[in-house]
Amino acid sequence: MNKEMRKDADEIISSSIQAVLPDAAVARALKGFRPGSGRVVLVSVGKAGWQMAAAALHVLKKVDGGIVITKYDHVREPLPGISCFEAGHPVPDENSFAATAHALDLVSGLTEEDTVLFLLSGGGSALFESPLIPGEELQSVTEQLLACGADIVEINTIRKRLSGVKGGRFAQACAPAKVFSIVLSDILGDPLDMIASGPACPDTSTCGQALAIAEKYQLMLSTQARRLLTQETPKKLDNVTTQITGSVRELCRAAADRCLELGYEPVLLTDQLCCEAREAGSLLASILRTHADDGRSLAFIAGGETVVHLTGHGLGGRNQELALAAAPGLAGLQNAAVFSVGSDGTDGPTDAAGGYVDETTMEELTGQGLQVHEVLEDNDAYHALKAVSGLIVTGPTGTNVNDVAVGLVRG
Repeated sequence: MNKEMRKDADEIISSSIQAVLPDAAVARALKGFRPGSGRVVLVSVGKAGWQMAAAALHVLKKVDGGIVITKYDHVREPLPGISCFEAGHPVPDENSFAATAHALDLVSGLTEEDTVLFLLSGGGSALFESPLIPGEELQSVTEQLLACGADIVEINTIRKRLSGVKGGRFAQACAPAKVFSIVLSDILGDPLDMIASGPACPDTSTCGQALAIAEKYQLMLSTQARRLLTQETPKKLDNVTTQITGSVRELCRAAADRCLELGYEPVLLTDQLCCEAREAGSLLASILRTHADDGRSLAFIAGGETVVHLTGHGLGGRNQELALAAAPGLAGLQNAAVFSVGSDGTDGPTDAAGGYVDETTMEELTGQGLQVHEVLEDNDAYHALKAVSGLIVTGPTGTNVNDVAVGLVRG
């Protein structure tokens, strides 16, 4: 391993994630918070749910009851006056359903003078769920969509119609209370109705789009589920105020700033990356090969969310797969590296946030009898990267604003 390049990568990752932690962002958003004369109830949902709730309590000092619903191992400590639940992601489980039932109980019976402070971050689509079909079928539909490579907008268009809280239905459940929503965006372009499937936002997607997605991916659906796809979601909500705070743009900007401090000239390729993970990794390596002899130190930055088509039974995530796919293209270069990381600190069903490769990785893999194309075919990037010390492990970060991938070359 090129220790200097790995050190640079770790510094860029750390600085980028620190810049998009929700503490300051939530505090900024709460400057516009004007609750009614009644109760203030806090509902915080998503991978950053605990962190956002803690930040809000730091500003408000107390609330009249509340709930956090977040991913397993993401609750750091108890919060005063708040019930904390951990649940399944990326596929909802029984804890998701039970925690959401608690949230619905919490907001039932509120008056016009009451306010629901709704803190929302990525991962909410799985964590916050009240299924209108049997839970087992909802899990099956989610698994089908993930396995076929559907993007997050397509997935959420389907999930909204199978849920009692998505697509604006949670805001309806809070009425007549006002809802003040603070959103940490994890979707390209920050479409409010798609972030965590828009529990407090009017839905812009249509039944026709949902049915087309079901047909496109040949989803196995029950008669009840198909009927729900034909029922429209709320198109207007008059009890909600929303502020977006944090996004992948800020993540990329922070990465660029740290690259510059380390002596690299940053080049933002995109903050809306949405292709196959393997293709993105191969492209970054190709860009580095093109510029390897420029005599300049360059950093090519791509933010967004890639997709993975499952063809095997290995372990990994989109960021690890992106990094591993770049390894063949880096072989033979000098002082070149590609890394990709999820800002939430968890990449797929693993304990890694992402992966790192450099010009030495291919030789190290080959020396252990590992062939990159075979590993990718089995979707087993985790074990391959672990074998060459290429995993990036941060632990849960408390934020979630998509992923950032960076290609570095030292001139």
